[in-house]
Amino acid sequence: MLKIKNLTTYYGRIRALNNVSLHIYEGEIVSLIGANGAGKTTLINNISHIVPLQSGSIFFKDRDITKFEPEKIVALGICQIPEGRQIFGPLSVLDNIRLGGYLRYRRGEKKQIAHDLDEIFSLFPILDERKKQKAGTLSGGEQQMLAIARGLMAKPDLLLLDEPSLGLAPKITQDIMKFIVQLKQKGLTILLIEQNARAALSISDRGYVIETGSVIVLGKGKELLKDGDVKRAYLGKDYREFWE
Repeated sequence: MLKIKNLTTYYGRIRALNNVSLHIYEGEIVSLIGANGAGKTTLINNISHIVPLQSGSIFFKDRDITKFEPEKIVALGICQIPEGRQIFGPLSVLDNIRLGGYLRYRRGEKKQIAHDLDEIFSLFPILDERKKQKAGTLSGGEQQMLAIARGLMAKPDLLLLDEPSLGLAPKITQDIMKFIVQLKQKGLTILLIEQNARAALSISDRGYVIETGSVIVLGKGKELLKDGDVKRAYLGKDYREFWE
């Protein structure tokens, strides 16, 4: 579904990504793990064209989208859930979700949008209960659910999730990861950017480890969990299985 070839990106004179290549098959959860500053967010910002790349190519469903503008990339079926949620705090939960379907409103899909709202509220009952509440008053976990719900309103085929566990308690992180698996079961393809390597790899079909802008290890998610170098560098000496 997604193929990235030899991607290189600079911020001024600083090279953030160095000749990165990866691929994602339809229906997969693929995780990208690494330390802060490794280049994870830069990569998905390149895919969404929020940050321009220096060289390389990005293909989505065999179509070269390297030079597409962000709104066209969303219209094609790629949606990014940004790090830190970035919800609109003063607006209601319902209005935040509706904003995710902005391009669809412009295409006149009002009936389908109403149906999709019902489906989203069935997935997130707590958001249905609080749909008139200001989004900024939700808990961290609820705000993350809202950010995902807003993204789903765009009807994406590929979801780019940037640090969904950021700032969340371990129990809430488990709930979010379980929900990501449910999205996969509903047919979504997911690129998961996570500093919490243990959580990400536990639910991923495959994973890439990125360090200082380069992919240094790749493999199946469960295999990377057992890899000695990955354990030492990213899982910590007190590593345990995520679902224990």
